[in-house]
Amino acid sequence: MLNNDKKPKMGIMVCGHGSRDKGAESEFGRVAKGLRERFPGMPIEYGFLEFSAPNIHMGLNSLLNQGVEEIYAVPGMLFAATHAKNDIPSVLTTYQEKEENIKVAYGKELGLQPAMIEAFQTRIYESLGIDPQKPPASLYDTLLVVVGRGTSDTMANAEVAKLTRIVNENMGFGWADTVYSGVTYPSVGEGLERLSKLGFSKIVVAPYFLFTGRLIKRIYAYVDHVSEKFPDIEFIKTPYLNDHPKVIDAFEVRVREIMEGQQADENLMSSFKRRLAAGEVEVHHHHAEFNQASHSHDHPHSQDHTHSHDHSHAHNHHDHHDHHDHSHDHGHSHGVYKHIGHPLGPRTMIGDGICNCFMRQFPAEILEEEKERIAKMSETTPIAHR
Repeated sequence: MLNNDKKPKMGIMVCGHGSRDKGAESEFGRVAKGLRERFPGMPIEYGFLEFSAPNIHMGLNSLLNQGVEEIYAVPGMLFAATHAKNDIPSVLTTYQEKEENIKVAYGKELGLQPAMIEAFQTRIYESLGIDPQKPPASLYDTLLVVVGRGTSDTMANAEVAKLTRIVNENMGFGWADTVYSGVTYPSVGEGLERLSKLGFSKIVVAPYFLFTGRLIKRIYAYVDHVSEKFPDIEFIKTPYLNDHPKVIDAFEVRVREIMEGQQADENLMSSFKRRLAAGEVEVHHHHAEFNQASHSHDHPHSQDHTHSHDHSHAHNHHDHHDHHDHSHDHGHSHGVYKHIGHPLGPRTMIGDGICNCFMRQFPAEILEEEKERIAKMSETTPIAHR
């Protein structure tokens, strides 16, 4: 049980998604570094759901080994979609069930905090060669295209569109629209091609992403591809957010909300537990369910990590952690998206190396149609992801 004679030792856990891109791992680690400067003396670790190391259990274990009894866990997610709503709470819940001597509190996604909006606008100004401290009254000659991740969660997609409107009002673009790199529509390539016909001579493409990764590189490749079709338009690639000081501010706000008891009664963790009890949740832990017997890690988790794990674990929480189905052929999962066959959506990315979990959602007739479309392409047609 918790030590009731003195205030429990507190620690912070930053929970990320993970990426096959090693650069994303190191960039995510900078968030923990930034938070250590904001919370000196408090143990702070980070971990990922999949693809990357350390995984979340490894970070939690590190905090436990440092004597932490009360963990403040925050999702390193821009919006609350499946990973923030289901996967991370499931990992944290499972861990606390195994470790009775600790308490784990889970915070809120970064969302559209003023600090996040300011960080995004700063990146846009910088890409345009404008001093953020001396912004122009308007940018009416420029079209803004905000690129969101895109998920099967309607409200998370809507938040990106809301962000686009806020930034457009704040900065005064001539026009602004939203495209998505993931499961929803319009896709980056299709959206950019249509928006390029609006008559603007300058288009700034701004991905609302925290860190680098394959998706960022694919987005920039789509920009290059479309720019070849419209040589008279100046396309500007805005850098992703990374560890901008305002991003660290936003993480700090989320941690302090937990510490000061400012969370709403219906929060990410309470919502997860309610839906779990009702049998409404099915999550995939990927490789975050750490198996000590098959892995040896002697270094502290605050250091750089270059190792990774290839196995995955799928957990059906209708049985409330009692049964575990292990799968080694697929370490990634997304919710089913009802518009998977939209003509301007994910089907336009078939052939561009999109995630297999999306491919499984396509009906056979769509796969056949896209196969025929790709076969008709000229050999010189650039595939964006290349």
